Amino acid sequence: MQLTETHRPTLDQALEAIRTRAYWSPHPEHPKAYGESAPADGLAAFEALRGSRFDLDQPGTDGWTGGEVSPYGPELAIEYPHPDLEVLLPAMRAGMAAWREAGPETRALVCVEILARISARTHEFAHAVMHTSGQAFMMAFQAGGPHAQDRGLEAVAFAYAEQTRTPAAADWSKPQGKRDPLELRKTFTTAGRGIALVIGCNTFPTWNGYPGLFASLATGNPVLVKPHPRAVLPLALTVKVAREVLTEAGFDPNLVCLAVERPGEGIAKTLATRPEIKIIDYTGSTAFGDWLEANARQAQVYTEKAGVNTVVVDSTDDYKGMLSNLAFSLSLYSGQMCTTPQNVLIPRNGITTEAGPRTYDEVAADLAAAVGGLLGDDARANALLGALVNPDVKARLEAASELGEVALESREVPNPDFPGATVRTPVIVKLDGARKYWESAESEPAYLSECFGPVSFVVAVDSTADALELLRRTVRDKGAMTVGAYTTSEEIERAIEDVCLEESAQLSLNLTGGVYVNQTAAFSDFHGSGGNPAANAALCDGAFVSNRFRVVEVRRQA
Repeated sequence: MQLTETHRPTLDQALEAIRTRAYWSPHPEHPKAYGESAPADGLAAFEALRGSRFDLDQPGTDGWTGGEVSPYGPELAIEYPHPDLEVLLPAMRAGMAAWREAGPETRALVCVEILARISARTHEFAHAVMHTSGQAFMMAFQAGGPHAQDRGLEAVAFAYAEQTRTPAAADWSKPQGKRDPLELRKTFTTAGRGIALVIGCNTFPTWNGYPGLFASLATGNPVLVKPHPRAVLPLALTVKVAREVLTEAGFDPNLVCLAVERPGEGIAKTLATRPEIKIIDYTGSTAFGDWLEANARQAQVYTEKAGVNTVVVDSTDDYKGMLSNLAFSLSLYSGQMCTTPQNVLIPRNGITTEAGPRTYDEVAADLAAAVGGLLGDDARANALLGALVNPDVKARLEAASELGEVALESREVPNPDFPGATVRTPVIVKLDGARKYWESAESEPAYLSECFGPVSFVVAVDSTADALELLRRTVRDKGAMTVGAYTTSEEIERAIEDVCLEESAQLSLNLTGGVYVNQTAAFSDFHGSGGNPAANAALCDGAFVSNRFRVVEVRRQA
């Protein structure tokens, strides 16, 4: 394979992008960029997978399992290999030596080739993501395709940069006065820790799965992918492509394998504590993330869990733009994003705007009207909302209206293409955020717990100062993947920034255009900080990759 000539320029551009943090992407966002026949070909490829047996020809297959049902209604009816771990895990280690000896550049270029082949099949992957996550097609195409591929390439770039920070060899000479100097020849080899486990999530199987997968593979580790049982196909396709590329490049395909569990098996806990597993990447619930951090003691554990994302509204000079931006943020993918705002904190005496003051009640009503207007047309609503990913989300949505005064009722949206889909607009609930409630030791208010899905709370606080204190407590105790704020005051802007710097939360200020608080761009934005309870790592920085390998030194007498 002519990897250097084909992919070294892409790797160099990725390295430059993570250095400058400027916009760059080699993966087109528009479906038409993939060729005239790509949409039909991708759909046909996806349909051909339904009702089939997904054979990966990996060792240790002791049976077949599956059972994915699209959130849009249809059964996928795909069977996947079930692993015998006593056979599979030793087979995965067998290729480590050759993969280590290949060196950082070759490993990186093989990873870039894997991503290039995935990119060429983006339409197929988009249908796989759509029908396992419930994302609307366009979001599944972009977030599950080019944006996920960007995050994977970003991880490869960081992995390469960290591994090449130390030279491969060095001559060492220490003067000894009148005597001959002491001279050594030293070599430094980056070596992977061992088998890496990627525990996939239901909502963003590729976007959240690719950073860990490619960071571990590029640093010399075999990778075992354990998908969420309701979202196997996108990661199974990824594993299949990776195995094909590894084989063609002359490496053991078992460096990347798939572990699909039987219903109720709970294989993630079994795998997470196996001595062969040295790295774990996990996205999902706080409860299981905490369990992994406490119990997978033999592994380096990278978790993205849950948080309570907050927006502080103090003042704005673009009231309509603020409402439009927030309405889109609350609605996108039915709020089923780890970055979606949940709590909007508004002083009960109101805010100042370019059009005059607005009371708390008026802001709540105006935000509800903005969401209602955005989603008033069913076709647009379906394109933005997608489908609820599982019944638990629907149950939380329906229970939320009992928590307080409802500013915006949720409504059912029919989907003419998929009558079996559950599509619901967000509910917005007004709650009291007086200090006596959130400082109480007896019981926490509802807004201090994550309510994953299309549920938002407009919380009345006594002042902007109280909003900042509530923000601080929320980030410190519950974590946050994102924080948003609106203010025209430089002093308050600095105070909000100080809270986020001190509590390690990523902040977006005064967004009123086409960039939203729940979106992050690879090569430029950090997803999570690793500094608050929502996640112990950031996607993607040097810390995310540097502990996936060790540098082994050999000294020889010169």
